[in-house]
Amino acid sequence: EVQLVESGGGLVQAGGSLRLSCETSGFTFADYVIGWFRQAPGKGREGIAAIISTDDSTYYADSVKGRFTISFDNAKNTVYLQMGSLNPGDTAIYYCAATYGVVGAWYLNEELYTDWGQGTQVTVSS
Repeated sequence: EVQLVESGGGLVQAGGSLRLSCETSGFTFADYVIGWFRQAPGKGREGIAAIISTDDSTYYADSVKGRFTISFDNAKNTVYLQMGSLNPGDTAIYYCAATYGVVGAWYLNEELYTDWGQGTQVTVSS
């Protein structure tokens, strides 16, 4: 059974940083993509970053490009989202998700993803 468990959320002041973790287990495919998504109150879910297991290619939404970094720690089966220069607009529940065997897709499209974590709250105060 695939499991994705997010952690690292919390309250931070504007301009600050946080690192989110997505601990993964139960994968039976070597070829997978991990995406980070977020959902702010009253808004739809937004894909913000993705990383491909086979070559570590990364993808970012314009809203976070240059401020957030996604990375793998294969030894820990964990994907990180390092977030910097946070502003109140980044306040949301952050989710990680997994999809398998997908090539050449728009990796920030939530419809590609089949397994999801439970989410972790990030709140940025002004």
